[in-house]
Amino acid sequence: MAGQALRHAGTKVAMVGRSEEKKRAMLDRRQADLITALVTSLGTMRGAAMKIGQALSIMDLGILPPESRQEFQRGLAKLRDSAPTVPFDKMRAVIESELGGRLSLHFSEFEQIPIAAASIGQVYRARLHDGRAVVVKVQYPGIDKAVRADMKNLALLLRAMQGLAPAVDIKAVAAEITERVEEELDYELEAQSQRKAARLYRGHPFIVVPNVITELSGQHVLVTDYFDGIGFEEVKQADQATRDRVGEIIFRFFGSGMLRDRQFSGDPHPGNFLVGPDGRVAFLDFGLYKLISAEHVEHQLAIQRAMAEDDPAGLLRALADAGFLPDPAAVTSDEAVPIVHTLLGWLTTDEVLRITPEMTNEVMMQSFLSGENFDLLRRQTVPREQLVTIRTVAMVMAVLGQLGATNNWHHIAREWQYGEAPRTELGRAEAASGWRPGTAGTRVAAR
Repeated sequence: MAGQALRHAGTKVAMVGRSEEKKRAMLDRRQADLITALVTSLGTMRGAAMKIGQALSIMDLGILPPESRQEFQRGLAKLRDSAPTVPFDKMRAVIESELGGRLSLHFSEFEQIPIAAASIGQVYRARLHDGRAVVVKVQYPGIDKAVRADMKNLALLLRAMQGLAPAVDIKAVAAEITERVEEELDYELEAQSQRKAARLYRGHPFIVVPNVITELSGQHVLVTDYFDGIGFEEVKQADQATRDRVGEIIFRFFGSGMLRDRQFSGDPHPGNFLVGPDGRVAFLDFGLYKLISAEHVEHQLAIQRAMAEDDPAGLLRALADAGFLPDPAAVTSDEAVPIVHTLLGWLTTDEVLRITPEMTNEVMMQSFLSGENFDLLRRQTVPREQLVTIRTVAMVMAVLGQLGATNNWHHIAREWQYGEAPRTELGRAEAASGWRPGTAGTRVAAR
């Protein structure tokens, strides 16, 4: 990237005295080279580096001019959906070592070309001897060492950031991130999380969590039922009604998990769901699965209710109670309300809103990067328990922005904020289906 930046500067020097048309052509070519270099570099790296690429594929922080952004997003979408692969012989060795014996002992068919690439593994399609179609997620050889090296670098970075955010408990932040990443490296733990989610959503009318094939899963290999569906890029090309429907299902899956069920996937990037021909949406990756206490859920709900009720004093109390304000007297409601509204306003405003990439950009800039809020950010912290929830809210918003999804999101959120009856067609369908969360798939009579 440094080399590309130097060549970009050289291009500007070389353009002196040239016509505007030639200047534009040279800059366009250099920007295309820059995009290619970034996408290629991230695509050949693994673990944390690839996760950066996946996050960038749904967020646009204005780092490129508008005419280059679509090309950048297309390149990162390819990274997300079909990253460069590790040779199959190496991946076969991981599977056979983990499961014991040759592939043919466990699978009647096994496609050697991966159907997807995750940040720490590749995904293959296969068939069991009983005829069931399955997907097999396999960890890259040695990825655990690479990711742990990333974590050491992260610790250095966080210590360097202490001066920017002195109120943040850097050790707690580093410990939370490290624990979550360690969990993602353990497919046995992911299998447990996916089984929890599958039980929670069994019998649901429009949400699917594929079942885990426990006897064929281990620390480095995870086998689950195959789900036939289309991916994010195809959904983005669908009509507005389809995108709105899928957007609401995504919002309900992550929102209800967080605020109702107290267990949720913390990685809502677009490669983690598929839309089936019957309209159901399957959620696929549970490597980052967060269990949250009732106390911390109530803190989140109190903050959202204060925003919905236009209660600045109540918002300050809720932020202090939740642990965001080490010194509540050091922050005024005039300072706190705008930054909270940037992140949560779409959940607490009673109107139909179309989520756009620009809204996501504003969340990132105002909540994390903007000099406008720099002084306030130095006086607040992020409780360890809330790190994953804040990231999840921001990334769900980013996914909805890519879809251009439209809804009264507050009407949906009120089901969790206030326990109200559903107002949308999907909400009423869920209520009428007889499905209830926490019943491990047991269907009960609808109230």
